[in-house]
Amino acid sequence: MTVYAIIGGSGLTRLEGLQIRQSLALDTPYGAPSAEVQIGEYAGSEVLFLARHGHPHRFAPHRVNYRANLWALKQAGAEAILAVNAVGGINGAMGTGHFCVPHQLIDYTSGREHSYFADDLEPVTHIDFTYPYSESLRQRLIAALVVEGAGFSDRGVYACMQGPRLETAAEILRLERDGCDIVGMTGMPEAALARELQLDYACLALVVNPAAGKSASVISMTEIERALGEGMVRVRSTLARVLRAD
Repeated sequence: MTVYAIIGGSGLTRLEGLQIRQSLALDTPYGAPSAEVQIGEYAGSEVLFLARHGHPHRFAPHRVNYRANLWALKQAGAEAILAVNAVGGINGAMGTGHFCVPHQLIDYTSGREHSYFADDLEPVTHIDFTYPYSESLRQRLIAALVVEGAGFSDRGVYACMQGPRLETAAEILRLERDGCDIVGMTGMPEAALARELQLDYACLALVVNPAAGKSASVISMTEIERALGEGMVRVRSTLARVLRAD
């Protein structure tokens, strides 16, 4: 059976229901990960869990040590990554509470340590990143969402912005012109690092607010937190269905 790792984002700094057997405080060549890697049983399967932003939530998106996080999960035995991301909805069909399993992404970040292939290389290494998400893992998420009965999109383009601030309305219009459907701050370099480590990787994105300029009101953190609280119940259930189906 595949050994899955779940990376929890905002709203999922701990995996309720995980029967923790071991917590590993791992060191990596790239420093310490955001949190301990928890190993235990969830939905009848062995699973690894890592809080992307730490527990409690303390690392802003541009300060997350993505290289250490992915390296630690690989070191702990992960073979595939289920990444949970809270996002804003650009596409009008992707309102608050909607799920998206993106098939593509565009990276708008800067200044992040984005590769393991950076220094003292012999030879220079390039990965094929044409399709950034594992299609087989995407299909597992889609099948689970169908059974779950959740409103979701089985395709979408994820725009990864630098953060930690939210975007301007003009920036969102630009992203929309670029073909983006959802916007977040943590999808990259996480997906690329997983590919460099030959880990299957897919994203389960929960829309927690309309993107800037996509509603008549300003973005409210209270409303985002409410959407996170409500949506994470279905996130956990969806993840459990993926694990049971393996």
